[in-house]
Amino acid sequence: MAMTTIYHNPRCGTSRTVLQALQARGIETNIVEYLKTPLSRGELRDLIHNAGLSPREAIRSKEALFDELGLGDPDVNDDQLIDAMAEHPILMNRPFVVTGKGTRLCRPATVLEEIL
Repeated sequence: MAMTTIYHNPRCGTSRTVLQALQARGIETNIVEYLKTPLSRGELRDLIHNAGLSPREAIRSKEALFDELGLGDPDVNDDQLIDAMAEHPILMNRPFVVTGKGTRLCRPATVLEEIL
């Protein structure tokens, strides 16, 4: 079975819940704390694409920085959103989980079931 990876923020309740669900099932999981080890622009683009999302669906619009940078403006394009997430990892929504069955933004946590 392919290694499972979670892009995790330990301060996020949903991220902690998803990680606990993986551990409770005994699934060996590679934990990437993306705030400590940010993803490159290309890694972000691939992760978002593989989850079947647009960059706008993958960005954390509730972060104050989202508004400060004017990212809610409809004229901000996908490349600009990815650039913002690469420069400011706190803007990446979480948790993303990658398994042998696919990639999902596990928000809500129950989305995890789709790829287990």
